[in-house]
Parts: sequence; structure tokens; C-alpha cells
Amino acid sequence: MTSLGERWLTAAYRGDAWLAVLRPLEALYRRVVRRRATAYASGRKPVWRAPVPVIVVGNITLGGTGKSPLVAWLARHLAQRGWSPGILSRGYGGHCEHYPLLLDADTPVASCGDEPRMLADQTGLPVVVDPDRPRGARRLLEAGCDILIGDDGLQHLALCRDLELVVVDGTRGFGNGRCLPAGPLREPLSRLERVDAVVVNGAPAFTPPPGAHGMVLAPAAWRRLGDGRRVPLAPLPFEGPVHALAGIGHPPRFFATLADLGVEAVTHAFADHHHYSADDLAFGDGRPLVMTAKDAVKCRELAPAESWVLEVEARPDAAFVAWLASRLHALSSSYPVPGEARATH
Repeated sequence: MTSLGERWLTAAYRGDAWLAVLRPLEALYRRVVRRRATAYASGRKPVWRAPVPVIVVGNITLGGTGKSPLVAWLARHLAQRGWSPGILSRGYGGHCEHYPLLLDADTPVASCGDEPRMLADQTGLPVVVDPDRPRGARRLLEAGCDILIGDDGLQHLALCRDLELVVVDGTRGFGNGRCLPAGPLREPLSRLERVDAVVVNGAPAFTPPPGAHGMVLAPAAWRRLGDGRRVPLAPLPFEGPVHALAGIGHPPRFFATLADLGVEAVTHAFADHHHYSADDLAFGDGRPLVMTAKDAVKCRELAPAESWVLEVEARPDAAFVAWLASRLHALSSSYPVPGEARATH
């Protein structure tokens, strides 16, 4: 059964007429967002600038857009070019008594949240969780990072940023184009005029903003959850039909990817950041279980033996990669980054 929040989000992207009754609250929300942004821009609220470049990857909509895969791609891309990147996250769904939290191999999801744990596992790079973004950024600097990536940090204005990247779901776009609670937007669409790049994940079913770049989420491999063994996408390492589990921002995208790979699945959608129990994974028929990498970090101790993770990777278009190279070159001449990194841009 879908929750009230999930039904509301579906209506917001679909543009259901009944949401019009919430427009007075939308006007209030817009006023709060505008005043908050003005407070930071005017100096009434403090903004901290790191002594290294800061790139923020976020979105202006609720629900999954493919932001985290782009963060992972960006972190690896920077590392390959001589930078020492670190990832900064709010750590939604986790709770820690003492922040900032620098993840290690044993940091539990309960402390850091599912997305930071996934990003640390996928990249092998420093990941810090802290609701206070400037404080978390300083911890990454202590860890030796010379460029910082803010995961889902677009609305966290206390940390100054050099580049803002917004990821948009190509299928759902901006929904009805209205702000909370009358629509799915965290900020008005006019916010896109002030970001550095818009990246559309998948073939757009709407007219993208001028200059928007493209990206796809491409399946990369199967990974067996129990022992971490990676195998190619084909032939399938299991026999169907399977149970498919997805507790992400937009589960239908994952299920559609499975269908494209020829996987026959009984689908089970959960809310984003769902806290799984053994009962959630007890289907009682012995069929294999497949899931996303984000779900896998929470299901290691709960899933049956025959459980598989579909690894996906972001692949931005060539125009975005070229644009990024140009911007990184400009940044490397503006900050005292190490000579090796400076020479590679």
C-alpha cells in the first residue's frame, strides 16, 4: 500500500487538479524560500567559503532524479584527473551523536544514512556526514581533500559553492511546475537560471531548459550481495521470475531497467530511504531477490542468500564532460590546489 506522501508526490508530478487548493500554502512557502535566500545573499546569515573548490550536485524537485550516481561519477572523474575529492552529505536517515562523521569501512548505515554509505562503498573516497555543511567541509579538508562535492546541497546555502549542478528526471521533469505543497518543486523554476548546469537524466519527456546536458544511468554489472562477486549483465546470473526491491526516489525507473535487461520480476516498491525489516524481504517462495545499490547497504544482514544488486553508473554526455573540463581548468587557476591536479586541467 502506498503512503499518503507517495500518493501526493504522484499527484504533484501528474498535475492533479485538486492540488489547486494548496496554492495559498505554496505562496507562503515561496515567500519563506525567497526570504531565506535573501538572508544569505545579504550577509544577514553567515556563508563560509572553503579554501578549495566546492561543487554542489542537487535538484529542485522531490523524489529521485539520479543525483547520487552523478555524484559518484563526478568524484571518480575528479580523482582520475589528479584531484583529491571528498563528498559531503547531510546523511538523511542516519543519526550520529557526534558530527562531523568521516565514514570508514565499518560505519553503519544507521549512523550515516544509506546514500553516504553507498557513495563511500562505490568510490572509496572520503565521505563526511554533517547537518552543518561548513563544519563537515572543514573535516574533509582535514582529511586532505582539495575539492569538495556537496551531495544534495543545493538548498544548503551556508556553504559557498563554485559550481551548482542540478539533476532532473527526464521522465517526470518538473511535474506541474509548482512549489511545495502544491507541486514537487523545492524552489521555483526560476532558480535554474542561476545554476551553472542542468543535467537531464534520460530522454526528456518535456522541453529542457536551454543549454541543458544529457545523462543516462547505464547498468554496469550484477553483484551478489552475500560475497560481493561481480558478474556481467548477460547471461543473467539467476533464473526468473525474481522479486525486485526498490526503496528509492523513483522505483519505476529501476523496474523498467530490469525489464530492459530481460528480467521477469514481481516488483516491490518502498518509500525512499525505507528502513527494512526481515519481514519486508520474506517472500516465502525461494525466488531470487534483486535490488538497487542504495537498498543493498541496508539489506546485507537481512536478505536471503540468493540476492543480487544491479550496479548502475551515470554517463553524462560529451558536451557536459567538455564543459566540466573547462570549468575545472578555471577553478584550478583560482585556488592553490596541488601541482599535480593543476597540471591535469
